[in-house]
Amino acid sequence: MKICVFGAGAIGGYMGVKLAQAGVDVSLVARGPHLAAMQQNGLRLIEDEQEHTVSVTASDTPEDLGEQDYIIVTLKAHSVPPVVEKMSPLIGPNTTVVSGVNGVPWWYFHKLGGPLEGTRVHSVDPGDAQWNLFGPDNVLGCVVYPATEVIEPGVIKHIEGNRFSLGEPDGSKSERALALSKALSAAGLKAPVRPKLRDEIWLKLWGNLSFNPISALTHATLDVLCNDQGTRPIARAMMLEAQGIAEKLGVKFAIDVERRIDGGSAVGAHRTSMLQDLDQGRPMEIDALVTSVQELGRITGTPTPIIDTILGLIRLRARTAGLYL
Repeated sequence: MKICVFGAGAIGGYMGVKLAQAGVDVSLVARGPHLAAMQQNGLRLIEDEQEHTVSVTASDTPEDLGEQDYIIVTLKAHSVPPVVEKMSPLIGPNTTVVSGVNGVPWWYFHKLGGPLEGTRVHSVDPGDAQWNLFGPDNVLGCVVYPATEVIEPGVIKHIEGNRFSLGEPDGSKSERALALSKALSAAGLKAPVRPKLRDEIWLKLWGNLSFNPISALTHATLDVLCNDQGTRPIARAMMLEAQGIAEKLGVKFAIDVERRIDGGSAVGAHRTSMLQDLDQGRPMEIDALVTSVQELGRITGTPTPIIDTILGLIRLRARTAGLYL
């Protein structure tokens, strides 16, 4: 089994180390100082107060790596469409593209059934770049749960979590899903194959949709924004709007809004990824986490006044920082 992790930053690098340790033929696509460090010194993982360094095949040139059985995409959502063509050399007739990207996935309406079957989500796949090159029949969904970070080039720190839920768009337990699940499990990762992966997508998105932009606008950590008398109701309102959309699409939520917000609070003084990106001058995942939900609201005829308001504010905040086009 040949696996290429495309976007071997914090999450992709973590997966790469675990797979390499398990003896999988894994390669990593990265760039810049992080790539240079991996090529020169290997990839180091700090986990449970222990350090492991593995020699990995890493490149910024996919042509060097050849066709793969699986391409696990762990880039941020806005980074994928511009590099889709670069992935072409990795794709063969039997390649499965594993979409480990936050937010509403580009393939969301594939095999969903009903009147919206095949609808495209333009905010996360402008120009249908992924739909046309990867092909929706070749995609396997993935919800990423671990918290990791690149603490210096070539060094990944694992903070918590090791689950990567997998799911076919049609909910089946396919051979390709089960084979990847087995490989990830052998590498010490949890990789259940879910019949209703969209439920998990929305449960994670519920928090990302609200906590991320509110934190970037206020610079508040999770514990503060989830308990503040001004921001908690805003997060709740955004989540209820999103729930209305999701339920129209057949999603069932395992917990209620208050419990989901309390779960965010329990994480503590965490700076969300959107706030970290703002602080570090990196583009933020606004479209995948917020614009996409607004788009699904329009598609399902669901009003989203609070989401619209926060989206307008966070877009302007990002533009003034030069981080959103």
